[in-house]
Amino acid sequence: MSALRLVIFDVDGTLVDSQADILAAMTHAFAQASVEPPSREAVLSIVGLSLDRAMTVLAPDMDAAMHARMVEWYKEAYIALRAKIGAAESSPLYPGAREVLETLAAQPDTLLGVATGKSRRGLDKLLEGHGLEGMFITQQVSDHHPSKPHPSMIRAALSETGLEPHQAVMIGDTSFDMEMAAAAGVAGIGVGWGYHPREALGAARHVIERFDDLPPLLQEIWETAA
Repeated sequence: MSALRLVIFDVDGTLVDSQADILAAMTHAFAQASVEPPSREAVLSIVGLSLDRAMTVLAPDMDAAMHARMVEWYKEAYIALRAKIGAAESSPLYPGAREVLETLAAQPDTLLGVATGKSRRGLDKLLEGHGLEGMFITQQVSDHHPSKPHPSMIRAALSETGLEPHQAVMIGDTSFDMEMAAAAGVAGIGVGWGYHPREALGAARHVIERFDDLPPLLQEIWETAA
């Protein structure tokens, strides 16, 4: 029997395109704080960070108390937007994502995981909206870890599955994902369809442009590591 492998996915910008809700919720949070909202590019550049960390980057002149209020305003707006049209429509899966997830999940030696800047509540709602409950055996969320690129999420995923770094990969669209993977000693696979430009993915060992490219790349990685 083949050794087990763990494939860990980022969520926003990797599995789902949630930028419309992210931008709208961030604009709301800054409006509540009576501050000019950051540009689209600035907001997308912090996707993947935990919200408390993201606010310190986007509003460095604000104090900690205001950052905390802005986080709550962001969450309120995001929840309202998601409730209005549903998670599946507000954060649609990228083309090919569902098919590849189902292909990998059907492989008896492959375990799937998530490492995301989303909260537990946010991830649960997203998985429910897309009918992906039970797909990911390990789910690491911002509630219980330092913000990416700290390797805590990946280390926890490895601990929960009993695997070693060479048996895992991390798939994500941001520099934070790839730096987290490198810090944890796992192979980072960057994706070209997300929120950070390809040139920001310097810590990635591989970069793919389509979800269909993932299964053959994983096979190549596992064969090389064997």
